Amino acid sequence: MTDFGDIINAIGDLGPFQKWLVLMLSLANFLTAFPMFGQLFMVLDVPHHCKTSWIYAISPNLTEEQQLNLTIPRNTQGSYEECLMYTPVNWDIDSVIEYGLNVTKTCQEGWVYSSEQNPTLVTQFDLVCDRKELNDISQSIYMLGLLLGAVVFGSLSDRIGRRPIILLSMLIMGAFGVGAAFAPNFYVYIVLRCLVGAAVSGIFIGILALGTEWVGVPYRSHAVMVTHCCFSIGQMVLAGLAYGVHNWRLLQIAGSAPVFCLFFYIWVLPESARWLMTKEKVKEAKKLLQKAASVNRRTISPELLDQLTPEKKVKSGNILDLFLKKRLRNVTLVMAYVWFVNSLVYYGLSLNVGSFGLDIYLTQLVFGAVEIPARFGCIFLLQWFGRKKCQGVFLLLGGAMCLIITRIPKDLPVVVTTLAVIGKFAIAASFSISYVYSAELFPTIIRQTGVGLCSMSSRVGGIISPLISLLDKYHPAIPMAIFGSTPVTAGILCFLLPETRGKELQDHTEEAKESQWASENGHLKLKDGDRDVGHTRVTCV
Repeated sequence: MTDFGDIINAIGDLGPFQKWLVLMLSLANFLTAFPMFGQLFMVLDVPHHCKTSWIYAISPNLTEEQQLNLTIPRNTQGSYEECLMYTPVNWDIDSVIEYGLNVTKTCQEGWVYSSEQNPTLVTQFDLVCDRKELNDISQSIYMLGLLLGAVVFGSLSDRIGRRPIILLSMLIMGAFGVGAAFAPNFYVYIVLRCLVGAAVSGIFIGILALGTEWVGVPYRSHAVMVTHCCFSIGQMVLAGLAYGVHNWRLLQIAGSAPVFCLFFYIWVLPESARWLMTKEKVKEAKKLLQKAASVNRRTISPELLDQLTPEKKVKSGNILDLFLKKRLRNVTLVMAYVWFVNSLVYYGLSLNVGSFGLDIYLTQLVFGAVEIPARFGCIFLLQWFGRKKCQGVFLLLGGAMCLIITRIPKDLPVVVTTLAVIGKFAIAASFSISYVYSAELFPTIIRQTGVGLCSMSSRVGGIISPLISLLDKYHPAIPMAIFGSTPVTAGILCFLLPETRGKELQDHTEEAKESQWASENGHLKLKDGDRDVGHTRVTCV
């Protein structure tokens, strides 16, 4: 019997076949940036005031300025109130002008926006005043879609394969994304966005599985980081797209339709040969491996292929095993909290890109660019300083930046934005580290269960993150204080975890209790005989 890792080594760990595959997966990941953050540019603040056409029934010849002066109160800054109006009366116009109106109420007939304003979600569905909270709620529902997609598509990926899930998710993302541009009301728009979120989660899962199962161990982390960086590049391109297209319907179509340009994936995207082996589809797997070897200009001996047999199914642990032993329970709770905090703060900063005082398009561009060195730098930092120190320090750094922002006056937008960029850099790096660190902390028998639980915790953090922004009506510093304090506590807790750099991966839960880890030449040594050079394989749901 030949180990599958030996077959990948024979065809090439990262030959032309794998490079083309990573490129295709990266293009798909690039397109997920729009559904993730595109709505931010459709809900920009728009000047507005209550609709007070009732005054025209009394005096139809009033100018707009006269109408506003008579029916809309002014705030302390001297400008018209956006969410209040004077209560309508049955007086004649002379009485209204002479005595004026004093009793106010919230807008009853809707709102009026500037005629020069391009259509946005705000103006289309009146997301102002008491309806303004719908924007943050819709973002949370989108995050709920990511959670549901992880559950549904994660299971389907193991049942029907990685390739069908990626293709199906791309179709759903494109179809419902374009469909959202024609939503007749905001509630239909929210439902369509939720379905798009589920599809985005399916793409993430399929990309991670397909990429790591075709690329050799030495280059797996590099392949994952390349796809992550393409997501960051997508954020940068989004800033330019939103700057050029202000009509929200056109922007929604422009950000969603390009996925249909990848329709040719139906013919060129390969299935995972490793998955085919687990499903005992040996003939199809061998055919794919021979094709990969041909593209890589390698030759696989028939004897080596004949030794390839379906992988034996190993009994996996269940979620209770994570909490039965004290040491493993502590690891599970800390890492689940770390993933929760990573997602909470990452989306907390990303979804508030327009509230730091500088131009939202420029800030979005910088926010996307800063993630590239953050993610690539982790490859080297993990080897130099270890997992525990990097995870803890980046969390502390990200939290510290958010806490400092709470003390900076809003009239210093450059300082606030600079601190936010540093915080985004730290949290993006922490997010990438947590993938590797979690996979090394959990024993093999329950590794998928442990990382899957952490991923679910992360999605919960994403759901809560937009809702925290609603707390700013009580005090502007509350959201950023939460985004700052939670990573600080998570960073401190990380130093209670064991270091895994250069340690042998655990196979069974008993080893986690005994903590008898070994190292060999500063690299990870897999007990099942797989070769490894400092990186680990991770399956995430």
